[in-house]
This record gives sequence, C-alpha cells and structure tokens, in this order.
Amino acid sequence: MSQTSTKASTKRSKRKTARNAAFERCHPNAAGIDIGAREHWVAVPADRDPDPVRSFSALTHSLHELADWLAACRIDTVAMEATGVYWVALYEILEERGIDVYLVNARHVHNVRGRKSDVIDCQWLQQLHSFGLLHRSFRPTAPIVELRTYVRQREMLVQTAGDYVRRMQKALELMNIHLHKVISDITGDTGMAILRALVGGTYDPEDLSKHRHYRCRASRAQIADALRGNYRPEHMFALRQGLALYDAHIEQLRICDDQIHQTLDALAAASERPPQPPPKPRKLQRPKGKQPTFEIRDPLVRITGVDLTQLHAIAPLTAMNIIAEIGTDMTRWPSAKHFASWLNLAPGTRITGGKRLSGRRPPTTNRVANLLRLAAVTVGRTNTAIGGFYRRMAGRLDAAKAVVATAHKLARIIYTLLRNGGSFEDPGVEAYEQRYRSRMMHNLERRARALGLELVPATSPLTDATGAVT
Repeated sequence: MSQTSTKASTKRSKRKTARNAAFERCHPNAAGIDIGAREHWVAVPADRDPDPVRSFSALTHSLHELADWLAACRIDTVAMEATGVYWVALYEILEERGIDVYLVNARHVHNVRGRKSDVIDCQWLQQLHSFGLLHRSFRPTAPIVELRTYVRQREMLVQTAGDYVRRMQKALELMNIHLHKVISDITGDTGMAILRALVGGTYDPEDLSKHRHYRCRASRAQIADALRGNYRPEHMFALRQGLALYDAHIEQLRICDDQIHQTLDALAAASERPPQPPPKPRKLQRPKGKQPTFEIRDPLVRITGVDLTQLHAIAPLTAMNIIAEIGTDMTRWPSAKHFASWLNLAPGTRITGGKRLSGRRPPTTNRVANLLRLAAVTVGRTNTAIGGFYRRMAGRLDAAKAVVATAHKLARIIYTLLRNGGSFEDPGVEAYEQRYRSRMMHNLERRARALGLELVPATSPLTDATGAVT
C-alpha cells in the first residue's frame, strides 16, 4: 500500500472517529413518548424489552402502568412533546417516580417530511434524546407550580369580573344612564351602592344620588342628572344578572387570595430567612381595586432573599406574579442573556453568509415578558436611571422598541438579583445622564485619535494654524 493511500485511510479513520465521538450516547437509559389525547406511544431502547414500542391509554391507571414499565426497563430519563395539556398528568406521575422528564417543543423535533406517525415520533424522540440533542422547556419546581396555578386562576377571575363590569356598563348605556361618565369606576363605593339600590327597585335619581361617597369628585346634582334614563325591564334584568355574577366572581377572588396567602406563608416558612433584614418599602400603597389585601412583600423577601419591589414599577403583586412564573432557581438559565432570550426580549438572530437578515423576534405569550413590558411603560415616566434609559431609547428608536429594550434591562436586573442576591439602588437620572455623556465623550475621543485629530472643548479659545486666537 502506498504512503498516499495510507494517509488517506488514516484521515478517513479520524473523520469517522470524530463523527462517532460527536454522536456518543449521552443518555443510554432514555425513552421517548409521543403524547396524544387518547393514547401515548412510548419507545425504549431495543435491548430493554422484546416489544420496545408500546401504546398506553391516557387514563390514570394506564399512566401508572406506563411508569411501571419504564422502571422495569431501567429508564431514568424521558423526552416528551408539550402537546396541549395532555402531558401534565403524565409529567407529574413520572416526576414523582424520580424520572428526569424532558419537556420539549414540538417545533424543535420535526421529523423527515413524509414520515409522520405516532410510532415514528416516539422512536425519533428516543433517538434524539439518547444522543443529547434535545433542550428541555422550562418548568418550575412543584411548590412554585402550585403557586403559579393559584396566581393564574386569580388572573382569570379578575379578567372575567372585568367582563361583567363592561356588561353592566352596556346595560346602563342602553337605558341612557351615564353613571360611568361622572364617576371614575362604577365598582367603587359610590357606584356599587347606586347599582345595588337600582337592582333593589329604587329609580328616583335624587334618592340614588344620596349614596354618593364623600370623597367622590362628582356632586350629587351631577350624579342625579346622569341617573335620569329610560328604565326598561329587560335591561334591568341584564344589569341585575351582571351584578350578581360580578359579586360571585369577587367572592371567588377573595377565596383565591386566601389560598395564595396560605401558599406564600408555607413557602416562606420552608425558606431560610435572608442574612440581613429587608430594606424599607420604597413606597407604601394601600390596596386598590382588586389587588390582594394580604401582605405580599415580606413573604417574597423570605422566599427569594431579595426585594424586587425596590425596582421602580415592580409592585408587590407584580413581583409575586413574576416569582410564580420563574421560581427562585435562576441556575436553570446559564446567564442573564439566556434568561432574556427565554423571555423573547432579545433581538432575533437571522444571519446567513455573514449578513444579518432580520432582528425580528418571533411571537410569544410569555407572561413574565408581558409584565416587564407593562413595568417598562410605567418606569419610563419616572425620574430614575431606568426611566432615563427608556426616554433615550424612545428618542433614538421608537416607543415600541424602547419598551422592549427597557423590559430587557429589567429582566437582566431581576436575574442578577435572584442569582447573586444583594439589593438594588437606583442612582437617579442625573447620574445616568452624566455617565452617558462620559461614555459618549470617550467614544468621540477614541474615534478622533484614530483619525489623527484632537477634540477641543467649545468653551475654550480656539486657535488657528499660526497659534493666533480666533
């Protein structure tokens, strides 16, 4: 054999070894599950069972049989697609059995076109997972999942109660009653007292205006004029039902708040107290509208070890909603950049041939990102460093992009606080503007030196080439 052929054979062997090394089995005890509404298809390694692909019903007893079969096949990790809500029960059962479950996005595991079936899908998931080619979706720990369920239920109750408020306003408008135009909120003290008197059979505007709260800005005469309308029985029936359903939702909201309060106290009791006492609240506010009446800030400080409400525009309720979605273990994201990317607040990266095609972000429904966008709009009106950043970005780009950029900054700050601890202190807008000017001067001086020039302050006398003052 010639020396050339020997070298070629050696190179082919090295390439083959490199390919094999790149695709070593990271998870030899992996299984793949294709989730369905009626049945789940499960694939295990071929050497674990004579029938390595089986189907199980979506009923609870069948799910336990599935878990028993995986244990008998010595499976310690499983990959499944996040299909609807059908995966939740199986995920919880496998998690209780001590099996490491990878919940993956179905878009990331598309099979070859033309080869789509339940059997192929579960085998494809098992193969990809065994080689370590799948990335799990984020799911918080079981205690945080419980809190998240209550918080999302509360959000649904608030939204549904708001729907019935709008239905009551429509019934009033159909009767040409303009109560919502003279008072700011018909669910306040004045509005609810008048509505209850209306459904009770009192139609006289003067008698109804006596329910005016002493702090209401509208006078009794203005309220009485707004209450003169065309009272119709069908519209009063709709108003009566809307008020009853609103009251029912408010009662359920109170019960949900009690459950959230108990869960927060249990999480705080199971957590270690922070080494230092929490700082004083940035701003004391009395609960308004449908905000919880129980204490939120102190249990959250005990759970997280930091006070997120020190950030402007992060109220205790917003902080609780954020923790209910992401938990306290920030090691699930390697860095703040990964966390911002998971929130879909980082620019898109569509690059090909060294050319950037687009920075557009894909659509998302991330709840934490929505909360941070709302906080960014609020903090943009404050005299803080983050508010100065928002206004600078809005002047440089536009308001929509400034909201995303400010939400990105808030996400990085929250990640750093939860990951490393400590406290947040806002330097103020003046310090931010001074730092921005210093950075701009440094960049201008660097560019001037690169061009062989020198910057001269405008306040100093300027000289020409001969040295004379101009």
